[in-house]
Amino acid sequence: MQIAILAAGQGKRMNSQLPKVLQPIAGQPLLAHVLNASRALSPRKLCVVYGHGGDQVRATLAAPDILWAEQAQQLGTGHATQQAMSVFDDTGSVLILFGDVPLIQTSTLQALLDTAGDSHVGLLTVDLANPKGYGRIVRDTQGSVIRIVEDKDASAAERAIREINTGILCAPARLLRSWLSRLSNNNAQGEYYLPDIIAMAVADGIEVRAQQPAQEWETLGVNNKVQLAELERIYQRNRANTLMEAGVTILDPARIDIRGELICGRDVEIDVGCVFEGRVELADGVKLGAYSVLKNVKVGPLTRIAPFCHFEGAEIGPEGVLGPFARLRPGTVLAQDVHVGNFVEIKNSQIAAHTKANHLSYLGDATVGSRVNVGAGVITCNYDGANKHRTIIEDNVFIGSDSQLVAPVKIGRGATIGAGTTLTRDAPEDALTLGRARQISLSGWVRPTKPKKGD
Repeated sequence: MQIAILAAGQGKRMNSQLPKVLQPIAGQPLLAHVLNASRALSPRKLCVVYGHGGDQVRATLAAPDILWAEQAQQLGTGHATQQAMSVFDDTGSVLILFGDVPLIQTSTLQALLDTAGDSHVGLLTVDLANPKGYGRIVRDTQGSVIRIVEDKDASAAERAIREINTGILCAPARLLRSWLSRLSNNNAQGEYYLPDIIAMAVADGIEVRAQQPAQEWETLGVNNKVQLAELERIYQRNRANTLMEAGVTILDPARIDIRGELICGRDVEIDVGCVFEGRVELADGVKLGAYSVLKNVKVGPLTRIAPFCHFEGAEIGPEGVLGPFARLRPGTVLAQDVHVGNFVEIKNSQIAAHTKANHLSYLGDATVGSRVNVGAGVITCNYDGANKHRTIIEDNVFIGSDSQLVAPVKIGRGATIGAGTTLTRDAPEDALTLGRARQISLSGWVRPTKPKKGD
């Protein structure tokens, strides 16, 4: 079996410089979703027919298993399919898909292929309450499909038909090549219509077998930003339903965005407005606060994440307490029961168990031991303008508020750093280290005042 994905359309109604098939659903281009469904069928050949924005499309989705065929002029779906046939052989079947129909399911495509077999034409159809604008499926008195008529070419009686053509079909490769060579553009649009091969198949005695998808939304295409948003919500609601059926509590399934892979354990709770990108794992009992963004993050059991957190490339141990407004950047690893409070940022640092940084701090390129208290306003000065340097903080250290730790520097086990210290040398174990300017008071000092107007 060979698969052709027609993806050459310009998408004028998108009003965007981004090619239509690169518009995103769930953080991936429309075409990427169709490719994923196609690859699950293990085709012998996979061809994308490209046109408008072709260089950008190829650069974005380049892969060793994709064959590319250019449709330099958009002369219809039949013409586009002819371009794909230039890289196909005449053995087996050819499945035709569309790069702007992103929600098609692999199971539906497999059912279509099974229905058609090796010697019949398979046609995916759907019944619509309002079929305006779609090609109608015309059947004979025995109910057999005999042809497809486009909306603009249909008679009043044909326009009353509710069963429409989705455009997705499969056919024996050898026969398809012959039918495509016989297509005419004698129609209202002056294009070569792929659906015209249905009448040719019937004339040649080849049975056309119709198959319908499990869900109507599988066949919905995208022509503008309104439809793009509608399909986004359908996709997200489907993902949310799958998670909830598995036991995840999602407080509002209409307000969640999964733009990658989300893996949840038991008794996970997700508040409104959360966004998941890349691969995110939430272990048993994790509670995630509203409007948090997690990208490539692993969260340990029973961790509590307050609202408005932003985590990327981080690993969070069990029983953590994080946020609100906490930020974890790539390379952050938190052990058990680590507290990261409001407006605390951590980057490329390893934090051992039971350590707390609750307020307004920055820990970058640091190795922090267990049971460390990081006071409000503490920062590691890890960058000298050219290179990054590491700060090492051993177990049971207390760092007073508003201290600056100028790396490379090491604070020994059990040390205390007085508030307001600028630490430029190693601090010994079990000692109080201070680094403050001498405090003075000037009597008789007069506070400056603004001159009066007119002076």
